[in-house]
Amino acid sequence: MRRVRQRCGLNAYARWAAGAVVVTLLCCGSAQAAETRAYLLRGWFGVFSTGMDELAAELRSKGVKAEAIGHLAWKSTVAKIVQDRAAGKIGALVLVGHSQGANNVIEMAQALKAHKIAVDLLVTLAPLGQHPVPGNVVRAMNFYQSPGWGAPIAAEPGFHGKLSNIELNSDLTVTHITIDKSAKVQAEIARAVLAIPKSRASAAPKETPQREAPQPAEAAPPAR
Repeated sequence: MRRVRQRCGLNAYARWAAGAVVVTLLCCGSAQAAETRAYLLRGWFGVFSTGMDELAAELRSKGVKAEAIGHLAWKSTVAKIVQDRAAGKIGALVLVGHSQGANNVIEMAQALKAHKIAVDLLVTLAPLGQHPVPGNVVRAMNFYQSPGWGAPIAAEPGFHGKLSNIELNSDLTVTHITIDKSAKVQAEIARAVLAIPKSRASAAPKETPQREAPQPAEAAPPAR
């Protein structure tokens, strides 16, 4: 009888251990699948926006699944994001754009709002004539020079994220075709991406009536 009890106990333990391993593997698989995704849109023709490729490579080296794409692919990318989010493959979502690509990432965020998908970080470099930042954006950063290269951006009613307009007038090395290649700007963007909590579930934030005026422009980050 003792041997029978011992065997039953061992069998129960073995079943429990096997179940624990399966649960652990499933959890690990989900964690790996739901990863931070970053899409970086180049400007017109993609010729002068090579900084987007540089930044994408830097983010990949830090464990972020980052991809630099042409701005004309923004609609197909939205469709891919919706599909991947439904499949549980995307955790945090980052959109970065330069010039025309900056305008298009705002359009991407607006399109994702209809699907109740939040954008954890939206970064625009030298946008001009763009739409307001939609309420499903958690944090928005806009780098520009005034007058000349880009302009401040505002948020639509119902936005309760964080909006930073960062003016780079003091940096004479920054122009419309160099802002995306600025080591200082790239470092600030990378820091913001890596600061997104890995456990954040990117569900669209609830929208409530906006009570505060658009935030004032911030000073440019210190040179390093």
